Amino acid sequence: MIEVVGIRFKKAGKIYHFDPDGLKIEKGDFAIVETARGVEYGDVVLGNTFIEDEKIVSPLKKVLRVATEEDKNTHAENKKTEVEAFTICLEKIEKHALDMKLIDVELTFDHNKIIFYFTSDGRVDFRELVKDLAAVFKTRIELRQIGVRDEAKMQNGIGICGRPLCCSTFLGDFNPVSIKMAKEQNLSLNPTKISGVCGRLMCCLKYEEDVYEELNKTLPNVGDIIETPLGVGEILSTTVLTQTVKAAVRKNVNDPPTIDYFKVEDIKVIKTKKQKKVEEIPVGLEELLGD
Repeated sequence: MIEVVGIRFKKAGKIYHFDPDGLKIEKGDFAIVETARGVEYGDVVLGNTFIEDEKIVSPLKKVLRVATEEDKNTHAENKKTEVEAFTICLEKIEKHALDMKLIDVELTFDHNKIIFYFTSDGRVDFRELVKDLAAVFKTRIELRQIGVRDEAKMQNGIGICGRPLCCSTFLGDFNPVSIKMAKEQNLSLNPTKISGVCGRLMCCLKYEEDVYEELNKTLPNVGDIIETPLGVGEILSTTVLTQTVKAAVRKNVNDPPTIDYFKVEDIKVIKTKKQKKVEEIPVGLEELLGD
């Protein structure tokens, strides 16, 4: 076990662990730390705590100090400089007629580097832009191209649910999301209904995926032949969360079918959809199927 504190540098950003170096630091404090890109000012979201060594990414850097009033004033001034830098960079982009969209600007606490985040449909030759910016700010300049998901996270917005975007409010990392998740949750596969403002599949498809995977294990498939308390029938549709099926049932072979709903525990699958298809294969074609 090793003692650490958790520090976040952006709202809803990733939490990084640091060695408190004997300092007592509480959640809600601000701290000055040494990072890979220089000295940074961060928000403490996890006070002194012990975690397993294997969860630590080495080397573990130390907290330099708890932020003082002077540090907080410096951070506030840096935020003003970032706004000015954003405006200046927009002017330079227009001057050089570059096909890029400026998204955000970050200035490290020690003024060692200014990072400009942008999006573009292709590669951008921004060498002249960097020279102009370096001449204005007299420090290291980094232009970093980001994707549409990161753009949405930085700019924030309102999702189709009517709430602020998850990525901008509490998601530290982006989880992989696939169309398979939408299928398992019986959602419409219309891209406009399952895509976020970034144009990618909504992150919230991941939230209940584990539950749907578990519930789908006990749910029969549409087209299966089942035995019910009312007779034999064929499944027309299923509802995952309520664990019910809609089926067309005949009490006797010659009776007209009736539509009814049944709980999964009240039915028994007597022939799956796959078995039905095999039985429908014309005689003489079995050898084409192999074993």
